[in-house]
Amino acid sequence: MPTPARKPLMRSLGEFWGHIWHGATKRLPPNEPDRRVVREQVQEHEGQAPDGTPVTLRRTTIDEIEIRKPD
Repeated sequence: MPTPARKPLMRSLGEFWGHIWHGATKRLPPNEPDRRVVREQVQEHEGQAPDGTPVTLRRTTIDEIEIRKPD
């Protein structure tokens, strides 16, 4: 199996500056709060239903912060 080709240095630099440019020029819609995920927690429990079929119970908790801009 051939090894994957590495990206050239100039392409990596271009992608890097593209990400910087996009972040600097991105505009949020007015009155739209800035949302940031602070923590994401997943709890899983495997068990059986009363008829014996295996089930997985999953609870996902996402903590977010909303930063609202003053009007």
